[in-house]
Amino acid sequence: MLLREQGDAVLAIGQASHAWISGQLARAWGNQRFPTPEPREEVCLGAEQHDIGMAEWDLRPTLNRETGLPHSFIELPVETHIGLWAAAPNKLLSQSRYAALLVSMHGTALQARRNLASLSAADRRLVTRYVDDQRSLQASLAHALGADSEQLARGQRLLWAWDGISLAVCLRWPSLELSGIPDTAGAGTMMLAPAGADRFTIDPWPFAAERLEVRCDGRLLEGRFDSERQLHAALDRAPGVGLTLTLAPR
Repeated sequence: MLLREQGDAVLAIGQASHAWISGQLARAWGNQRFPTPEPREEVCLGAEQHDIGMAEWDLRPTLNRETGLPHSFIELPVETHIGLWAAAPNKLLSQSRYAALLVSMHGTALQARRNLASLSAADRRLVTRYVDDQRSLQASLAHALGADSEQLARGQRLLWAWDGISLAVCLRWPSLELSGIPDTAGAGTMMLAPAGADRFTIDPWPFAAERLEVRCDGRLLEGRFDSERQLHAALDRAPGVGLTLTLAPR
């Protein structure tokens, strides 16, 4: 779950809603400099569904007792985070094996960023077992699909970029620098910056349209909570809020 401050309240944006923006970015992606993703439909589906493992959890999130709010995606205990990501590829297998493969690759890329030395021995074992299991799944799916390894790497890198852009605009990060973005010259760096209320610029511009609007939904959560029962009741009655976020060239 993403938690976006809204005055004294927070806008709770589900991971699947944030991932919807990733899918919108994927479908709009492509111009003379930035090729459209291939295979397009499978990559776009993977982008849109990359957080499918968290969709049900976001309906009944755990409580961070230090903040009185739901655990955000960066606050989840390792065991919970690993469990949700381990389940994600299987939830996509009945739709697209290729999309499931990309989601698995995205999950292992995320875990590779962990500082294992800072984890307990039990958590290190969880991460290592998860990565080993996912690598085995990835090898099996890639072999069954006859997937091209370079094309897969490009797709995973694009998914990483779309995920980052979506997080940045939802959470109003002050800046975002993305490296290794596939383009006609090989790979390059991309910068995102705020340009007003829910408006952002991207340089270089990777979309076919001259301007892009993306949308997602969240729930406006007011107050702080002492129990998960209180939190879940508040989420059930929280009003839905639609966000429209605008991207333009610098």
